[in-house]
Amino acid sequence: MIEAVLWDVDDTLFDFSGSDRRALSQHFQAEGLSASATSFERWQRATEAAYGRLAAGELTYEECQRQRVSGFLGRTPDDVEADAWLRRYTALFEHAWTAFPDVTAALAALPHRHGILSNSSTTHQERRLTALGLRHHFEVLLCSDRLARAKPDPSAFLAGCGSLGLPPEAVAYVGDQLDTDAVAARDAGLVGIWLDRARSTVPVPVGVHRIPSLADLPRLLASLSG
Repeated sequence: MIEAVLWDVDDTLFDFSGSDRRALSQHFQAEGLSASATSFERWQRATEAAYGRLAAGELTYEECQRQRVSGFLGRTPDDVEADAWLRRYTALFEHAWTAFPDVTAALAALPHRHGILSNSSTTHQERRLTALGLRHHFEVLLCSDRLARAKPDPSAFLAGCGSLGLPPEAVAYVGDQLDTDAVAARDAGLVGIWLDRARSTVPVPVGVHRIPSLADLPRLLASLSG
């Protein structure tokens, strides 16, 4: 019986990629940089590399953000310059924040308890969920900066279950990353659910459930609990 759902935030509830792209387009132009496909791809590579090191415990959240800047610029600015560059980008990014259109209805349709488990900053996700009008849905909010561990480490998922006072088998985890979210949750003993909005052709591993939209989540959870 699934009693609770733990959620990823970025690109699961919050349209991180869409918000990021809208903000970057404005930011690149304001900085006198090319808003070309190559620039967006370079920023994405820098972001993925930095967050990969964050998940591996090699960087703090603040260091991760500075690493995104240095990776994109191709040089290592000092902290003052990197932080100023980030502040200018962040102001545009926050203005562009949006939740996916299927989020509110899905949360309203689910009778389960809810919590957040995110490889991010607690302060940032608290502000983000509040700004999006979603914070009240979640009784716990756990992020890697305060847990001192990150997905896909099983202990991160078990900490999320512990914060809800539930065993792993009574908790589902929903996230947009197949390996870091769904497979890792399954391996930690939770019900791993991959939110595959892109409807990819990647095979789904045994024990992992795939949905293309959060509109499909209530039916899936009902079937798993039945």
